[in-house]
Amino acid sequence: MCRARHPGCLRRVPQSRPFTQGSLFWAGVSWLVAQFPAPLVACPPGSQPPSGPRARNAPAPVTVEPVSTAPPAPELFTWEFATDPYPAYAWLREHSPVHRTRLPSGVEAWLVTRYGDAKQALADQRLSKNPANHAGSAHAKGKTGIPGERSADLMTHLLNIDPPDHTRLRRLVSKAFTPRTVAEFAPRVQELTDQLIDRFEGRGSADLIHEFAFPLPIYAICDLLGVPREDQDDFRDWAGMMIRHGGGPRGGVARSVKKMRNYLAELIHRKREDLGEDLISNLIRASDHGEHLTENEAAAMAFILLFAGFETTVNLIGNGVYALLRNPGQRGRLQEALAGGDTELLATGVEELLRYDGPVELATWRYATEALTLGGQEIGEGDPVLVVLAAADRDPERFQDPDSLDLSRRDNQHLGYGHGIHYCLGAPLARLEAQTALATLLTRLPDLRLAVESDDLRWRGGLIMRGLRTLPVEFGSVPGERESDGGSGM
Repeated sequence: MCRARHPGCLRRVPQSRPFTQGSLFWAGVSWLVAQFPAPLVACPPGSQPPSGPRARNAPAPVTVEPVSTAPPAPELFTWEFATDPYPAYAWLREHSPVHRTRLPSGVEAWLVTRYGDAKQALADQRLSKNPANHAGSAHAKGKTGIPGERSADLMTHLLNIDPPDHTRLRRLVSKAFTPRTVAEFAPRVQELTDQLIDRFEGRGSADLIHEFAFPLPIYAICDLLGVPREDQDDFRDWAGMMIRHGGGPRGGVARSVKKMRNYLAELIHRKREDLGEDLISNLIRASDHGEHLTENEAAAMAFILLFAGFETTVNLIGNGVYALLRNPGQRGRLQEALAGGDTELLATGVEELLRYDGPVELATWRYATEALTLGGQEIGEGDPVLVVLAAADRDPERFQDPDSLDLSRRDNQHLGYGHGIHYCLGAPLARLEAQTALATLLTRLPDLRLAVESDDLRWRGGLIMRGLRTLPVEFGSVPGERESDGGSGM
């Protein structure tokens, strides 16, 4: 490499400072600038750089600017992005896999998009779940978390604490929320599923989000917790407020959280006097070396099981049905298997739907308790870190043909329910609900189809969850056939 100034000399031109973008969207340009070497000027073969006084009079070198072959950095947190975030996540995985950005709330955070880095981050205990470890005190400013949860004393749950408190609470809750509990609940899930389909089957159309995917898990988790049937519609209303407006005005959401908290506290108090066979009663009974959950801890755990348990399942069912409707070949394979009594494809299929377009787009907040390196980036102490599960689960370094839906995919260690000590405790219940819902829908409504164009569907805004606002469908004879088929269709 030549250092003297000569019109034919290879040399590096000093590079400008990285560009800093101050918008709320992606600042990938600054990263791209840092990836390319400074421009070079070529020396003719065999030439030598001049020396002495004449060199000072040499003409200025002609620089050759590098040409980026990468597409421009994508914008995120727009409505267009919410519709299909996967091309943007592919760009990040390739060009900026651990990326610092300013979120729409104003909080700056690191986004982790590659599978290997994501799995490492999810298991790294230096990344705390306790918001007190956030240098910017985002929770104190009301910019992260569930609205109103501080005043409701709901912060002491499994999503917001670290060992040893997390270890103790998870051990106690695991004793109440067992695989046997879930298995025994299967007949009730099937009963609820059939009852909901009964309500709209004769109409020939429905909104599968509001009439099916939303009420199924809310009624199921209420039954499991031991909420009396006469109170469950109140829970549906409170949950509806939270799922509709969680990314918008927060006043109504906070009031719904408060009402739900107050109800759960009263219910727990009543059940202490008269224990039943429900999950809240099991939480009260659970002990570890004589240690029990406090009333606040029991209320917090019931709340998070309800809150996390219903919304993730709403999205899993909604996203799953939508993916099947857009992939008729895969949907046909599943219907054929179900007709033959084979449920193996149903089980692997739900896992694939979790990977392909899962209900949780980003894992909940983590905060670095010390400076650390992740994916080649230096993460500062106190920095928030968000693991992008949706991006990691489409990483071509981990999954073959990741943008294709393959219900029979075997090597499918997706991160849809997390990884490590915070792996979702309610995953078996969500799987049961999703398998029951999909199998029953496809069996009872075999010609289920979208009632609108895909471009007309809208996805809910928000940072953590990914789900459709509505999913209008039709079934039965197509419009125009009902009057000409010569019968009533009964």
